[in-house]
Amino acid sequence: MIPDIEKSSTADIRAFQEKKLVETLAYLSKTSKFYRRHFEKHNVDIAEITSLEYLSKIPTTTKEDLQLYNDDFICVPRNKIIDYVTTSGTLGDPVTFALSDKDLDRLAYNEAISFACAGIGENDVVQLMTTMDRRFMAGLAYFLGVRKLGAGIVRVGAGIPELQWDSILKFKPTYLITVPSFLLKLIAHAEKHGIDINNSGVKGAICIGEPLREQDFSLNTLSSKILSKWDIKLYSTYASTEMNTAFTECEYQIGGHHHPELIIPEILDDNDNPVEQGEIGELTITTLGVEAMPLLRFKTGDMLRMHHETCKCGRNTPRLGPVLGRKKQMIKYKGTTLYPPAMGNILNDFSEVDCYIIEISHNDIGTDEITLRISAKTISEQLLHNIKDHFRAKLRVTPKIQFHNKKEILAMQFPEMSRKPINVIDKRT
Repeated sequence: MIPDIEKSSTADIRAFQEKKLVETLAYLSKTSKFYRRHFEKHNVDIAEITSLEYLSKIPTTTKEDLQLYNDDFICVPRNKIIDYVTTSGTLGDPVTFALSDKDLDRLAYNEAISFACAGIGENDVVQLMTTMDRRFMAGLAYFLGVRKLGAGIVRVGAGIPELQWDSILKFKPTYLITVPSFLLKLIAHAEKHGIDINNSGVKGAICIGEPLREQDFSLNTLSSKILSKWDIKLYSTYASTEMNTAFTECEYQIGGHHHPELIIPEILDDNDNPVEQGEIGELTITTLGVEAMPLLRFKTGDMLRMHHETCKCGRNTPRLGPVLGRKKQMIKYKGTTLYPPAMGNILNDFSEVDCYIIEISHNDIGTDEITLRISAKTISEQLLHNIKDHFRAKLRVTPKIQFHNKKEILAMQFPEMSRKPINVIDKRT
């Protein structure tokens, strides 16, 4: 199930996207209160935007814009909105996203071709280990995509290893959709209860929310730990509510493939200019074919690089590499630039660490401070010494480390109304 456009030449893909861009600009000018104001304020003549290079003539859209003018982004009458979802806002209150019936069809198509990219077909059964409630888009998207693909689905929801294994043994899913660190809990439960995980019928997992690979696509600590025990394939998928689109790995696992019929990605520097090919920048997206809340040059906040070489799978689409971190969570610590995922990867090296919180704050002189709040099976000076040595070796710096009981860390990871675990708390202004 590979769309023809993804195997077209790069020139044809470009021409296709430019045609879709012109249609999107016309639609926004006609239906979006926010973008009509945006064009007028910045003297943008959309008739001049006929190529991807000319996109830079349009100022970017930010998460603060969505927060301040949320309703003005909606382009359809209220009676055409079928589903409402929310995502956390940069200024505190949730941001609402509205989806029309057409948008739900688009969402299903996106996930269907994304799952197909990872090798899932109509003869597979997929176990969904994320929530579909609490106004969460991801779980609904996965369900719709699997349904469109024609595969079977087992909706278990998040957590509860015992229930997950009961479903795996009863329904024999071939693929799981899950946060990868949860797979370690499944492995631990299986080992404790004598379940043969490599005879379970599970072939692979579509992994969300946490990185699986280093920047060169080699396995990171988390995925290495999983694969040392469980002989399955791990596929990374990257998406967000704002994008209404996913970038999912194919069988060669060298980045999430771009779907040119659904989105235009840009990688921008601090001045909102495109970076050189292969350099790291902020992913900025323009959605195509979205009816209720399309976005134009929207800055996602995620720092990564794009890979343009043709993939061995036959697709000529660019691929997104692993997310280095959130731009706003970049830390300048003792002369070193850090992102939280790099610290999480180091902590994942220690089997003694149960769970953790990375807390970022400002100290008395206004510079960045890092405190690692850790729950460990056994607390000792030797463990503390080993963690500090590992940080020095890998990152050249050592954050403050404090040990807590597991209950305290879990309370911080899963605050009331949380839909997914929180591993980073940023207290900087």
